Amino acid sequence: MPTYDFECKACGHAFEQFQSMTAKPLRVCPECGKRAVDRLIGTGAGLLFKGSGFYITDYRSESYKQAAKTDSNQGTKTDSNPGTKTESGGTSTAKGTEPKPKKSKGSGDSK
Repeated sequence: MPTYDFECKACGHAFEQFQSMTAKPLRVCPECGKRAVDRLIGTGAGLLFKGSGFYITDYRSESYKQAAKTDSNQGTKTDSNPGTKTESGGTSTAKGTEPKPKKSKGSGDSK
């Protein structure tokens, strides 16, 4: 059952009343006794969680959890030797691919 805000137009007294949603709004002011009470439009009550709480990630699917675990494992692996020297003097990467050859500045022959 919600709590409603009321205000008396005659005396300005503002108060809250806990009542059913199907109950008729109050009309008589508890302070002055006049029939000048209006129910105010409010923003509503906030959502209140009690206990240790929960997280949106608590209800993830198993496939999502497996993919996240795989991603996190790949991100934490480090290679102790990221590059090794090759016979041609360049370095190869950990995946074994050769780097592109460097272009020299004066590649044209001038004789």
